[in-house]
Amino acid sequence: MENPVAEPPLVAPDNDVRRRLALVIDVDDLVVARRLAQTLRPWFGVAKVGLELFSACGPDAIETMAELGYEVFADLKLHDIPTTVGKASRVLGSLGATYVTMHAFGGVDMLRAGVEGLSEGADRAGQPIPTALAVTVLTSDSGAPAHILSKRVSTAMEAGCGGLVCAVSDVREARLLGPSLKIVTPGIRPAGSPIHDQARAATPQEAFDAGADLLVIGRAVTGAPDPVLAAAELVESLTL
Repeated sequence: MENPVAEPPLVAPDNDVRRRLALVIDVDDLVVARRLAQTLRPWFGVAKVGLELFSACGPDAIETMAELGYEVFADLKLHDIPTTVGKASRVLGSLGATYVTMHAFGGVDMLRAGVEGLSEGADRAGQPIPTALAVTVLTSDSGAPAHILSKRVSTAMEAGCGGLVCAVSDVREARLLGPSLKIVTPGIRPAGSPIHDQARAATPQEAFDAGADLLVIGRAVTGAPDPVLAAAELVESLTL
């Protein structure tokens, strides 16, 4: 009887690559979220906590992902009057998140209040100061006027944000406008994958080639029949 052929080991990235891959944890149950995060930890260094999980579990969602060793991307897209955003940011800054999103559409005063709130909250709690990420144009928005990106990048820089969220197709322009900003790109889909509601999707390699710093990856992995295999294949497809 012949010996079975050994399966090749699944490819896990080194730490530099893992820190550039953010896993979307879009569920409404903390037990399920923890299990998913633990399973895919070898391939991702950042966990994205969005409105669904945060609405269900609150601060526990951020603290749980941090306890698992992830940098936490609190994707809450804050947008309100400056006082409210500042107070909410002060709370988020105390929780140990690494990144927090807020809409650039809210203007300089609102973004600045968020930046200051994150710093105050982190300082009081003895935490590193989170990076404020200004959301420029959503990847689901294919009809935004061409001048909007530059206006929102300028707003983010004036307010003191440390980074941006933009589509891969906007990365090169955003990099020219704000060379020191950290650029985060959602809407990442491996070649051949459904784009769902992301009108301006791109492959992981296209995002890295454009100059993105952090790739946000969700349903292409978490919705796959075998998420572990999907994560490993995604990493294996990358040439950095």
